[in-house]
Amino acid sequence: MKFYTLLFSICFFNFCCNPPSEKINYSSPLETPVEKMKGISLVAPARPFTNNPMEPLNTIGVDWITVMPFAFSPVGEPQVHFNSSRQWWGERPEGVIETVRLAKESNIKVIIKPQVWMGNGWVGDMTFDKEEDWKKWESEYTDFIMTFAKVADSMDVEVLCIGTEFKLAVQEREEYWRGLIRAIKKVYDGKLTYASNWDEYPLVPFWDELDFVGVNTYFPLVESTTPTVEELKKAWQPILKKLRRFHQKTGKPIVFTEYGYMSIDGCAHKNWELEHKRTEIPVNQQAQANAIEAVFEVFWKEDWWGGGFLWKWYPNYQGEGQGRRAKFRAADYTPQGKMAEEVLKKWFLDESK
Repeated sequence: MKFYTLLFSICFFNFCCNPPSEKINYSSPLETPVEKMKGISLVAPARPFTNNPMEPLNTIGVDWITVMPFAFSPVGEPQVHFNSSRQWWGERPEGVIETVRLAKESNIKVIIKPQVWMGNGWVGDMTFDKEEDWKKWESEYTDFIMTFAKVADSMDVEVLCIGTEFKLAVQEREEYWRGLIRAIKKVYDGKLTYASNWDEYPLVPFWDELDFVGVNTYFPLVESTTPTVEELKKAWQPILKKLRRFHQKTGKPIVFTEYGYMSIDGCAHKNWELEHKRTEIPVNQQAQANAIEAVFEVFWKEDWWGGGFLWKWYPNYQGEGQGRRAKFRAADYTPQGKMAEEVLKKWFLDESK
């Protein structure tokens, strides 16, 4: 099994500033800078690819992609539905396998990052009152994850993400998650991570069993319509310090398993409040480009930062076109055909960085 090596030391020491309630195995900071992942979160297509979607990614210097199979858990019900014929092709095992194959042929490394969608809810709020409901949900989620752990191992996928943004569940059900990690390691020998929400990463109790800390970094930064790069860099400073301290506590590299901004006014603040009305807000490519530029200017020089995965990229997307879908994408997170794409090219293709 060939897999991407994240360099870090394992010398443990006592870190005096740790609150006693935190369950973290402390170790020394990295002695060697980690390689930056120049990543993109690839949207799972509804149907098989018409052209090789990796070619445009090679052009802008992308060397990692996130492949995202999906499952569905109805709100309040202990069920995990996946691999349904009603799902998009790219969300099912057959689509994942083909996407990984094409990435490998294009010298692009892969994180398989299974995700659970809850319709009108959010997985971060998911909890159950009855133990029997937890057990049922966990059994079905295990089937979901193990399906893709086996795919990942069979295709030499470099990293598997064990879950995404289960804010309450990872705190309430620590033993389940530790057991799941042990089960995964029996069938998959690549690297493991978990994609925590931006306000969740300090609460995850099992970082000690994973290879790096994954953070979906949708931190609210600046509320203005078009914040400058300098304003954004200033807003990042307290967050940067907290992430650096967290790295020092865990001894783990930190990767932005998701980061990104819509190309609309005010995109660097509370994006989750803007998403449902994105097509009603003026398009603002400069705001999106500034926000992405600031991420790189702040974090690229940090030895412990392992890069990240921009949310998101539509495979075989040829431009804005016309109609409702074009209006949506013009305001959406994708950098395709926008100023933000040039920002990515500048950082991803410059070998001096």
